[in-house]
Amino acid sequence: MFDKILIANRGEIAVRVIKTCRRMGIKTVVVYSDADAGSLACEMADETVHIGPSPAAQSYLIQDRIVDAVKQTGAQAVHPGFGFLSENAGFARRLKAEGIAFIGPNPEAIDAMGDKITSKKFAAEAGVSTVPGHMGLIETPDEAVKIAREIGYPVMIKASAGGGGKGIRVAHSDDDMAEGFAAVKAEALNAFGDDRVFLEKFIVDPRHIEIQVLGDKHGNVIHLFERECSIQRRNQKVIEEAPSPLLDEATRAAMGAQAVALAKAVNYDSAGTVEFVAGQDKSFFFLEMNTRLQVEHPVTELITGVDLVEQMIRSAWGEQLAIKQDDLSINGWAIESRIYAEDPYRGFLPSIGRLVRYEQPEEGDQGDYTVRNDSGVREGDEISMFYDPMIAKLCAWGETRDDAVRGMARALEDTHLAGLGHNVPFLAAVMDQERFQSGELATSYIKDEFPDGFHGLAPTPEQVKILIASAVAMNEVIAEQDGDPSERTDWTVLIDKTAYEVEVGYDEAEDLIVAIDGEDVSLSEIEWRPGLSLFKAVLDDDAFTAEVKRAADGFDIRHRAARARVRVLRPDVAHLYALLPEKQAADTSKLVLSPMPGLVVDIPVTPGQEVKSGETVAIIEAMKMQNILKAERDGKVKAVKAKAGDPVAADDVLVEFE
Repeated sequence: MFDKILIANRGEIAVRVIKTCRRMGIKTVVVYSDADAGSLACEMADETVHIGPSPAAQSYLIQDRIVDAVKQTGAQAVHPGFGFLSENAGFARRLKAEGIAFIGPNPEAIDAMGDKITSKKFAAEAGVSTVPGHMGLIETPDEAVKIAREIGYPVMIKASAGGGGKGIRVAHSDDDMAEGFAAVKAEALNAFGDDRVFLEKFIVDPRHIEIQVLGDKHGNVIHLFERECSIQRRNQKVIEEAPSPLLDEATRAAMGAQAVALAKAVNYDSAGTVEFVAGQDKSFFFLEMNTRLQVEHPVTELITGVDLVEQMIRSAWGEQLAIKQDDLSINGWAIESRIYAEDPYRGFLPSIGRLVRYEQPEEGDQGDYTVRNDSGVREGDEISMFYDPMIAKLCAWGETRDDAVRGMARALEDTHLAGLGHNVPFLAAVMDQERFQSGELATSYIKDEFPDGFHGLAPTPEQVKILIASAVAMNEVIAEQDGDPSERTDWTVLIDKTAYEVEVGYDEAEDLIVAIDGEDVSLSEIEWRPGLSLFKAVLDDDAFTAEVKRAADGFDIRHRAARARVRVLRPDVAHLYALLPEKQAADTSKLVLSPMPGLVVDIPVTPGQEVKSGETVAIIEAMKMQNILKAERDGKVKAVKAKAGDPVAADDVLVEFE
């Protein structure tokens, strides 16, 4: 077996590979850019090598630097993780020529399947059903519009070298196509160094289901069942699960057989994923093959017990697969939530900054569910604008899908992040939705369920009890510590502006008894003291965790997707609060503000210019994604406050209108 492996990647996947290498007794080398100096991966690796500045194009994507690091450290193999050079056949060939093992498929398989245009042609020739589209390269927006009309809108514009949700847009009209074509080419060139684009028909109400395959260098290929990846936003997977709630045994077997046949046809010899777009009627079409480890591989590991990273390493060493198809079965259900540095309350825009607080749920067996958390950052780390905004991949496993959903909701409760925006409240909202719990999924799920964006959810009757009981308990603890315990038992609790009449007392076991509008609830096993961000307790018989913060006149409390200002007041004071006027928001109607921290790509307007509604006035880029800002009304530009190349913060003024 290899003695030393170099990991040509960063973040959570580098940490993930290190964990398996440690278990196998293999030393690790991690390469790092300026932005990743001192990262968790660097801390965990046996050796580290600096490979350049923060932008990936000046570090992680430079093959010479990776090869030099291998030679410098005496590593025998390279694990590319996902993204960067993981699906670069030229890189795999370069390593082979240098006598370095590539922990991934052979270059010929990457060529055949890694390029989305070639893979579609290959699949069609192999008799695999594919989505209608135009597989040839398209050079100009006019040509793209013409082809789109022939295919019929809606049409998906995709970067040939794309992956990770980057370089994909859906066009519903000629105008969408012309603008989206240029944007996808720009994103593709920036993210992958390859601006080739193709088109395919966008299937309405589809599901995204993929089959995990595993091959060796001796012609053996197996599949490890499916993953459902339909909960997506901007074509980026957000929540994945295994198995899929859609498939029956017959469909599962058919998809698996097709995936294995395709993998065998290209002599596939590592971990890979065959992706399908599936109709609600269980029809399915080949979409593409990812010739690498997938981000969402942990859910497959949780239901099969197979370490996919270990199998990749063993295959690269030349071992035969020790697992046969008949050895595999689905055990339980697993769900993965991708925790991103993004602000769901601001349209999910990237949020850059320092992780001031990062409390993670306890991993392992939690009784009714099991927790796994793959993370590449620690409290105090900086989330950089140069890479994907991934903080962690939180997984929950249960005997049934209901167990996994409940486990994930609890694990999200036990996750606390501060210092930047994050999507934990949104993930919790999905777990609590009846539609998600029913398994009725589609790639349009987020757009369907949150058409006006995410603004949190109103508290359920059970959450109202949690908010009130938590606030009352904290109020009691603070009064006790201040040496001023109140003899008062009657309070008015305001949740935002809604009033609840509350009576407070204790039972013989010293549990807090709170009567809310005449209904008693019991609060026990309280874990909180002033300064803590998480309030943990058992309400009646159910454990919960709420995120709390003291405010000048109460508490800001969030339980899952419900958040509110909660005040514990004397009844006469509560009456006065009801009379306070609403604070008026500042008028920003004449300003174009940056919706996120990032870099200005372009501001194509000048002072004095007349601008029409819908016209582009600024383009901001962060974390490899471009955000096009358009005028919301006709007007005349008074001032331009930034220029191309400027770094900007969220809410910085870019353009001012008269």
